[in-house]
Amino acid sequence: MRIISGRLKGRSINFIKNSITRPLKDSVKENIFNILKHSNLIDVVIENSNILDLYSGIGSFGLESISRGARNVTFVEQDKNAANILEKNIIHLDVSSNVTTINSKVENFLKNNKKEKFNIFFLDPPFSEKKFIQDLNLIKEFKIYEVKHIIIIHRERETEDNFHNFFKIITTKQYGRSKIIFGVFN
Repeated sequence: MRIISGRLKGRSINFIKNSITRPLKDSVKENIFNILKHSNLIDVVIENSNILDLYSGIGSFGLESISRGARNVTFVEQDKNAANILEKNIIHLDVSSNVTTINSKVENFLKNNKKEKFNIFFLDPPFSEKKFIQDLNLIKEFKIYEVKHIIIIHRERETEDNFHNFFKIITTKQYGRSKIIFGVFN
């Protein structure tokens, strides 16, 4: 795995392969960033954004965001092994001043963070996870999003989730096994 673009382009990222954590493929990640940069449906830019990377794993999305000029990324990862690899990646890439890492359940972080607001939300829960929809509800309930914001969710292609009660879907893209949903809170 590597950083695709920006000031850290070409730098490697450590990752783990297990049944709990699956890294975001470089091709899927590149497509997400192309949509963020070039779609006229999205009113948020990476540069100077405050990003919340939930179920962050080894931090592939958030680290790519830092490389592309994000102001700050808050990583929330419950799995200790993934969180340890994430910490190693942060040190390896020397981006400690641009990140906050939380080794906790996403729900606990959201319930305790009612002040900081974010422009970009990236959720990459395990494909079998359904509880993340409650996390979307907490984000909306606590209004921790800026007026200009985007929600990006990575799911398995065949997964059926009902997001319509939580946010407006702007577009959905499919790449192999992955489905990427882009939306905004109403």
